[in-house]
Amino acid sequence: MKTFVVDMAALLGPTARRAWTAMACAGLAALAACGTPQGYGVGPQAQAEMQMRANTRDAAPDTPGMYLGLISRMQTEGLYYASLAHIDAFERQYGATPDSILLRADALRVTGQASASAAAYGQLLDTPLAARGHRGLGLLAGAAGDFHKAAQELEAASRLDPTNAATLSDLGYALLRDGDVAGARVPLLEALELDSHNAKIAANVALLFEASGNDADAQALMTHQGLPAQTRAAIARDAQKVREVQRARQVAQRRESKEQGAQRGAVPASRVLASAQGGWPGGDAQPREANRFAPPQQ
Repeated sequence: MKTFVVDMAALLGPTARRAWTAMACAGLAALAACGTPQGYGVGPQAQAEMQMRANTRDAAPDTPGMYLGLISRMQTEGLYYASLAHIDAFERQYGATPDSILLRADALRVTGQASASAAAYGQLLDTPLAARGHRGLGLLAGAAGDFHKAAQELEAASRLDPTNAATLSDLGYALLRDGDVAGARVPLLEALELDSHNAKIAANVALLFEASGNDADAQALMTHQGLPAQTRAAIARDAQKVREVQRARQVAQRRESKEQGAQRGAVPASRVLASAQGGWPGGDAQPREANRFAPPQQ
């Protein structure tokens, strides 16, 4: 390549020669860059993974706790697929533990493998990490749009771990999306007082205020927390969804009340006939006679 550069430069004039030489040197630099240990088309996540691998080589985990800590750190940095491979390696070397199962369940959930994730979270329900298992199942249900089930699972998680602000916040959000604005109030305000600097919790409380009609309080909280416009728009969209579910719940409750009232107001035919015959209940002959005229049971 260097010989080719020199030969071409000799054929050109001074100005063209300088341009050709600069272009050729840039090409050499690009080729050199392609040959670096970073490889071809390396993105930020791949670079982070390579750095993680380098760190692993520098300080190889020699205890189960160290290895789990490394895997947890991978997930913190967004390397969920890589963490799954390391969880396989960990469990092959040390066997499955509640901590490794939790890490696997979280990674499976984040990478879109809901069924496998639910199975892994289910394995935690009879372990000391049962609260995390219920919370994971609640998050899966919420992601699937089943906020009623999500609230049930998150309520179970909150009972087992009552001071976990993230779980309380998720519970409040699930209750809001299920249309239970009154029920969401206590867990969300508890979460805010437990972790007042958490932007996600603040956003959920702002959603509570908007869904309750307290727009001024919602705006004040969002301003105080410095929530960006994108987050505020998402809160407004969720508030509209909450109001729609609330209306649907109210319609269903009114319909159920009417049906119950109609059932209470209707007097069974057997009871009317028995009353005409001298009271109910009466002797054996009266019920038998009344039942002859009662409408057949469905």
